[in-house]
Amino acid sequence: MTILIAGALLLLGVVLGSFAGAQVWRVRARQLRTDKQTGHPYDKHEWRQLRVLLQGTVRDDRSRCLQCGHVLAWYDLLPVVSWLSTGGRCRYCQQFIGWFELVMELVLGVGLALSYLVWPWALPASSLLFAVWVVVALVLMILAAYDAKWQLLPDPLNYGLMALGALFVLVRMTTLHDVDLVSLTGAVALLAGLYGGLYAISRGAWIGFGDVKLCVGLALLLGDWRLAFMTLFFSNMLGCIIVLPGLVRGQLNTRSQVPFGPLLIIGCVISLLFGGHILRALVALPLGF
Repeated sequence: MTILIAGALLLLGVVLGSFAGAQVWRVRARQLRTDKQTGHPYDKHEWRQLRVLLQGTVRDDRSRCLQCGHVLAWYDLLPVVSWLSTGGRCRYCQQFIGWFELVMELVLGVGLALSYLVWPWALPASSLLFAVWVVVALVLMILAAYDAKWQLLPDPLNYGLMALGALFVLVRMTTLHDVDLVSLTGAVALLAGLYGGLYAISRGAWIGFGDVKLCVGLALLLGDWRLAFMTLFFSNMLGCIIVLPGLVRGQLNTRSQVPFGPLLIIGCVISLLFGGHILRALVALPLGF
């Protein structure tokens, strides 16, 4: 039964990953439209390419090729399968569509299946919490992909994550009764406070305020200051692994902008799913040598 459920979640995650990939482009198109209307700088070429996604009503909304604008048929939208069947190219204009959507589908599919297999709370008692987590994972995927591509964390997504984080806490309080409000407050203060301080000191030069807002949502999900500290450790360790080779090879310099949102999200997911095991292992370590 465990394997069947994990397999079903793998398929669900792949479908949600496809949806997330489509929404990333729509969020970007709306952002460009807002920038254009408010007089902010925007990429005109990118706007011409993406504005087709905003044509018509929500009811008439159809997925289109971003290269030729052709409306995609249902068989063009099958997660993973459609990409593999065309070699990652548009069926109509033969332009390569990239790896972006395929990676999102696979990551979210594997991520949901793995989440179920290592879920830190007992099932089925925490089934409602896991259902909330599925929605959270979808939002985290969109946020990570958007920040990785455009180095920006849109406010609607950040506020949505905060709301889901609050719901995550509420479900834990009412069904599992395992929330320590003091530790939860410490998690918010540690993550959001630290990045808020960095933002204030650098006046936005080191990190954006979107990262601060992201940290509020992540801290609510973690609910424990120790897991928040662990998130900082993992995200910064991943940052070093990614940045240091680039600095050595000259591909990056001290002024290069590296999106930190995806690293924070990865660190949060690792800490949430495996943090309890890590903490118990650390406690079991002998203090004397």
